[in-house]
Amino acid sequence: MSADAILAAGDCHLSTGGCGFPAPGAEIFFFDPVATYTIAGIEWHITKPMILLVISAILVIAFFVAIFRKAKVVPGTMQSVGEYGYFFIRDGVARDTIGRQGDRFVPLLFTFFFFVWLLNFMGVIPFAQLPVTSKFAIPVAFAAIVYLAWVPLGIKRQGLGSFLKSMTMPPDVPKAMYVLLIPIEILSNFIVRPFTHAVRLFANMFAGHMLIATFSIAAWYLFPTNLLSDPSATGFIGLGGSIAATIVTIAMTGFEMGIQILQAYVFTLLAAVYLNDSVNAH
Repeated sequence: MSADAILAAGDCHLSTGGCGFPAPGAEIFFFDPVATYTIAGIEWHITKPMILLVISAILVIAFFVAIFRKAKVVPGTMQSVGEYGYFFIRDGVARDTIGRQGDRFVPLLFTFFFFVWLLNFMGVIPFAQLPVTSKFAIPVAFAAIVYLAWVPLGIKRQGLGSFLKSMTMPPDVPKAMYVLLIPIEILSNFIVRPFTHAVRLFANMFAGHMLIATFSIAAWYLFPTNLLSDPSATGFIGLGGSIAATIVTIAMTGFEMGIQILQAYVFTLLAAVYLNDSVNAH
């Protein structure tokens, strides 16, 4: 059971009577500041998501620095894991999507994949139990980094006119159709694209965490605390519901772990697709 779920449920159980199911809401994603300080008259807060963000960054950097700082010709287990991760991003994402020119973007894509994956994975780590990317500002910041990389790069590589033409005027289309296509392509590529890039990651992590919290609270709420002193039919029904909710929570946690790595991959793959539009015109 997650810490957030227990906090939301409190001492509320079905068997206590008069206590409604404490369904979790968006409040489980908001945290009181751990520390507050003022710079230039502006008040800044350090919260749990910020701490997890910094911890994740340190872990990713420390792990790869440790295994590659003294790389061996015959790699050990950890070096093999790191090399497999690198080749997976280089060959399976960068080169497959962008071509040989994608090698120059491997460091960016490699960093995105493992950083986003660890931020997602924080949702199932005890005491952390929060996918950091379920805070909308984090995916927005990542999507903004990608946007500010591929748009200026496309203008630099192709020239402003050629880049805009490549992004808004698909070839082999009747010229009369451009009256409709150009506004649609501008909206799709330059406004909707970065928005959906962020929302896709955020929504999956938000929904997954909410589901796990809901079933965790259900397991806690349905558990009959007075079963021994009052072995009623309602108590046994509640016990069965609590066991079922616990099983679903465990299953959902395993499913969520798969979604976490999948969403890190999808985010990284889309970043490569957008960079490809800059490097290789349609």
